[in-house]
Amino acid sequence: MQPFVVTQGDSPVILGMPHGGTWLPDDLTARLNPTGRALADTDWHIAALYQGLLPGATVVASTVHRYAIDANRDPAGVSLYPGQNTTTLCPLTDFDGNPIWQPGQPPSEDEVRARRAAFHAPYHAALQAEIDRVRARHGVAILYDCHSIRSRIPFLFDGLLPVFSIGTNGGETCAHGIEAATLTRCAEAEGFTHVLNGRFKGGWSTRHYGQPAKGVHAIQMELAQRAYLTAEAAPWAYDPAHAAPLRAVLGAILSDLDTLARSGALS
Repeated sequence: MQPFVVTQGDSPVILGMPHGGTWLPDDLTARLNPTGRALADTDWHIAALYQGLLPGATVVASTVHRYAIDANRDPAGVSLYPGQNTTTLCPLTDFDGNPIWQPGQPPSEDEVRARRAAFHAPYHAALQAEIDRVRARHGVAILYDCHSIRSRIPFLFDGLLPVFSIGTNGGETCAHGIEAATLTRCAEAEGFTHVLNGRFKGGWSTRHYGQPAKGVHAIQMELAQRAYLTAEAAPWAYDPAHAAPLRAVLGAILSDLDTLARSGALS
C-alpha cells in the first residue's frame, strides 16, 4: 500500500490530510484490541468533505491510519502540548485514554523507527515536494492542514469543542492576512462556533512547514465532526445535506486564501 496519495493542482493552496487514512498492515490489525480496531480516532470522510471546494488545490493525503503512526506528530516523539493529555507518535491509547493494543503488543522502539521510515517519512517527503513545487510556481505556498475530531473528548479537552478550531501556533506559522481571512469567515458563519489557537494550536505539520519568511504559510483547521457526520459514532456516516453549510464556509475560506496568495496581499 502506498502510504500517501497526491493530487496535483495549480493553486497556491495545498490541502494536507494526515489523518483520513484507514489502512493498516494485517499484522498490526491483528495486534489491536477491540477498542483499537474500531479506529474511532479517524478524521472520518475528510476527503469527501473537502472534495471540489477549491478547484486546482493540491491534495496530499496519508492512506495509513494514525494508529500505525501519526503523521502529524514530531518524528522525534516530542510532545506538541507539554503537560496536556495527548496521543503519541505511535499511539498506545485512543483519544479517551483507553489502550488500543492487546496486552504485550504495543510497538517497540525498533518498530517505531521502522514505522517512521515506512509511513511518516514518505508522507512528509511528498508534502515537502508539493510545497516546493507550488512555491516555485507562485512564489508562495499555503499549507491548509485538514482535520476533524469528535466534539466531546474529556480526556483531551473540557466541554464541547467549537465547530472551527483554527491553529497557527499563536500566529507564528502564517501571515496575519491568512489567519485574519480564515477567522473572519468562521466568525461570520451563522450557527457555527469558532476559536483561534485554543486547544488545537496547530500540529507538527503546521509548525514544521509554516515559515512565512520563506514564503511558506501553514494553518490548521480542526473541525468538530458533529457539523458533517450523522452521528459521532460508528458507522460514522457522512451526510452531504448536513455537511452542505459547513462546506460552504470551507469553500469560502479556501477561495479567500487562494486569492490572497495570488495577489500577494498576505500581510
